[in-house]
Amino acid sequence: MSARVQSAPFDLAAELAGFGQGSGAVVTFTGLVRDEGGRLVALEIEHYPGMTEKALQAYGEEAARRFGLDGWRILHRHGRLAAGEPIMMVATAARHRAAAFEAAEYLMDWLKSRAPFWKREIGPDGPGAWVDARAEDEDALSRWQG
Repeated sequence: MSARVQSAPFDLAAELAGFGQGSGAVVTFTGLVRDEGGRLVALEIEHYPGMTEKALQAYGEEAARRFGLDGWRILHRHGRLAAGEPIMMVATAARHRAAAFEAAEYLMDWLKSRAPFWKREIGPDGPGAWVDARAEDEDALSRWQG
């Protein structure tokens, strides 16, 4: 059970080697940098080392408690990432598939809305605006609160 933030690309197969052994279900999600129909060349991602890892660890621990996970892993990249590159991965392992799927969705919703990362779009003409939170991401997160 771990959370990691890094600039280097990751090997999904290596990250999952041995993950979830003894569990009944493993769910993984890998997020990619979208090109937004050619409008986006790259995404610049910044974070505060230490603070970010602590927050991701807390999200993972809460998911493990809430969904009875056997294991979880969060990996998120920072720096300049080109369109099409993997930006993050979430893996959950549980006795049953429903818990593994729900926990993965829970973690993805928290990461999208609350993880302390700052993202700036880079287009063909250079850096653009920092990305604001989207209403649909907040709506997705709201189902887990309360």
